[in-house]
Amino acid sequence: MKKAVMLINDTTYAFNLRGAIIEKLVQEGFEVVIVGQLLKHQDELKKMGAKLIGVETGRHGTNPLSDLKLMQTYKKILKAEKPDVVLTYNIKPNVYGGMACQQLKIPYLPNVTGLGTPVENPGKLQKLTIQLYKMGVAGGACVFFQNNDNRDFFEQHHMLKANARTRVLPGSGVDLAKHPVLPWSEDGKVHFLFAARVMKEKGIDLFLAAARKFANENTIFDVCGACDDENYKSILNSEKCVVCHGEQKDMTPFYSECSCFLYPSYYPEGMSNVLLEAAASGRPVIAADRAGCRETLDDGLTGFLVPVNDEKAVIEAVEKFLQMRSEERKAMGLRGSEKIRREFDRKLVVEAYWEEIQRVLGD
Repeated sequence: MKKAVMLINDTTYAFNLRGAIIEKLVQEGFEVVIVGQLLKHQDELKKMGAKLIGVETGRHGTNPLSDLKLMQTYKKILKAEKPDVVLTYNIKPNVYGGMACQQLKIPYLPNVTGLGTPVENPGKLQKLTIQLYKMGVAGGACVFFQNNDNRDFFEQHHMLKANARTRVLPGSGVDLAKHPVLPWSEDGKVHFLFAARVMKEKGIDLFLAAARKFANENTIFDVCGACDDENYKSILNSEKCVVCHGEQKDMTPFYSECSCFLYPSYYPEGMSNVLLEAAASGRPVIAADRAGCRETLDDGLTGFLVPVNDEKAVIEAVEKFLQMRSEERKAMGLRGSEKIRREFDRKLVVEAYWEEIQRVLGD
């Protein structure tokens, strides 16, 4: 039996975004081992046939000794498991898992799920992070990217080997069975929805600016998500113009009630999953014109693009949406759903992975 090891931040990410790949590998007769922090969905992953090994990646840590220890942990696990192929995701598994795979001469497929703030902002930390990425990712049998801008960045900074094999995926894709087109709420109100980890870079301040200007009894601004930045707990609690729902397991009721998904994020992500899910549900979106967001919509047809971190532009886009007739909003949402179904089906991601795994293994 062939074996695939998945190096990943945690089990929540593995189940929510990589479950379809795990299912495909198990279906094809692979033993699948998931290495990451043991959080939610452990039982579901085991039922799918995966073996779990708990490892704390310290995703936000910057201690070089801890990172070196993580690489040694990966090496020890990979030596014991003897996989035929390794799939790596997220920054530290990509970097230190990639280094471990190179040292052990195990073929691996890294997925650059976003560059991260240290890479995007020039300075000493950027130089260090670029070097680490180069050491960990460049040896991949195929390097997956989630948008063209990220791949261009790697090429411009010489972070890939000459003639390196790369592929751009449609993000993590959307499970279309879980995100069908939802019926519209007929309560006569317009709901703008923000769903993400609540932090400045995700555009929460821009969302709040629009809420302060337009919120009334018929125009509701809903916020879903835990506060990554603790300062926003008191800010959101004091704002009467927004309705805060906290972190949600199931977003379907909120997508259903939503009239427009307002997400002016300028966070350096690979591809915004919440934008894909909202659009798949048949909802127009307003998003920032940056990599990982702009790809999810066609400006003026399925939603509106706004310049990055531009409060005035966000307010103008919200005003434009409010001036539309209900039928126009619904038509915009349906066009968005058709785009997602055509370009971002998760099956496309699974197919790309399976092709590369077969190529690596010579099948």
